[in-house]
Amino acid sequence: MGQFRQISTFVEVVARGSLSAAARAEGIAPAMIGRRLDALETRLGVKLLQRTTRKLVLTNEGAAFLEDCQRILGELEEAESAVAERSARASGHLLVSAPAGFGRQHVAPLLPSFLAEHRDVSVNLNLNDRLVDVVGEGVDVAIRIASLSDSSLVGVKLADNQRVLVGSPAYLKRHGTPHSLADLSRHNCLAISSEGSQRGWTFLENGKPVTLKLTGNMVCNDGEVLHDWALAGKGLAWRSMWEVGPEIRAGRLCTVLDHHAAPGNDIHAVFAQRRHLPLRIRAFVDFLRHTYNQPEYWRAA
Repeated sequence: MGQFRQISTFVEVVARGSLSAAARAEGIAPAMIGRRLDALETRLGVKLLQRTTRKLVLTNEGAAFLEDCQRILGELEEAESAVAERSARASGHLLVSAPAGFGRQHVAPLLPSFLAEHRDVSVNLNLNDRLVDVVGEGVDVAIRIASLSDSSLVGVKLADNQRVLVGSPAYLKRHGTPHSLADLSRHNCLAISSEGSQRGWTFLENGKPVTLKLTGNMVCNDGEVLHDWALAGKGLAWRSMWEVGPEIRAGRLCTVLDHHAAPGNDIHAVFAQRRHLPLRIRAFVDFLRHTYNQPEYWRAA
């Protein structure tokens, strides 16, 4: 019990940002929280947190240990809730945020089936491509296609996601197929923009990520537009397989520079850390994960 309390205290301190905030939440003195952390670090033989009077900073060992602790505590909470709520029904309102393109194709079409299974739940789906503040905006579940870095949120991987560089057969016939990253400087690269600035493309070269500044005469902040431009033969686009997979299989788009595969950019559901996660949130995340884990889903999509 003492070891479990030390671990849960460590996670709570990181989530709340200070020993005093964690102590207030538990109704004990900050010194008690400090003693638990000291005991945990002594038992493990590593420093997990660099503590000053102003802030807490995770060490590398602490960051790795935090991920494992969050997963273990989350699985334990899920197991307890599953037993306690086996006869309960999900109910209430869900505010869900998702990237616009992915949400249109792979979230919105699934909602009728989810709501048919959970008739006491209602959903507000908010589609936009900005990084929403999950806690500040009261979002229950946010779908994110990215590597996760915010330790104050819980992330559940829903599906793998591969990014590929594509062009239409007509474009590649006219301009040739690039065989190296240097060749991209001679191509019209269809770039996505964010808040007025153009994003680069990140590839792997000799196992290391390399971000390239792009050359091209067409930029847009909407990925679906870039997709359409690529289909129309206007240039090369860097898109996710969930978006362009059907066109690749049909031969309307071709992948290039596959040996420079982009770093992983998997699909996650993220939500605020809560001691008791509402059944409607857990049911929705499980529904998406189960659906996306079916190979036939992506083939049909």
